[in-house]
Amino acid sequence: QVQLVESGGGLVQAGGSLRLSCTVSGAIFRCNTMNWYRRTPGKQRDRRDQVAGITSGGSTNYADSVKGRFAISRDNANDTVYLQMNSLKPEDTAVYYCNCAEILGWGHKHYWGQGTQVTVSS
Repeated sequence: QVQLVESGGGLVQAGGSLRLSCTVSGAIFRCNTMNWYRRTPGKQRDRRDQVAGITSGGSTNYADSVKGRFAISRDNANDTVYLQMNSLKPEDTAVYYCNCAEILGWGHKHYWGQGTQVTVSS
């Protein structure tokens, strides 16, 4: 099993920065990619949109809405993934979830953290 614990959320003014952390424990070798998702207020309760991802080889990808402002990184020595968020906007307000995606023969298996709230005030 894989356990994920996020931290670093909070309240920040527009234009400010936050850094989210995700500590991974358990069978981290299962995580082919690590991702950050977010659930935005007013959207479907079970809908989570991918914000950023990083592969075990270090390749990254970002949602268009955060390109140039957010950066995902991983510290393999400490089994931690980070999301540096700069130039935050009110529309970035959401619950952010850390995700581990394991590639299996039939598809993907996903592991999730409990989420951390990020609120950006205007």
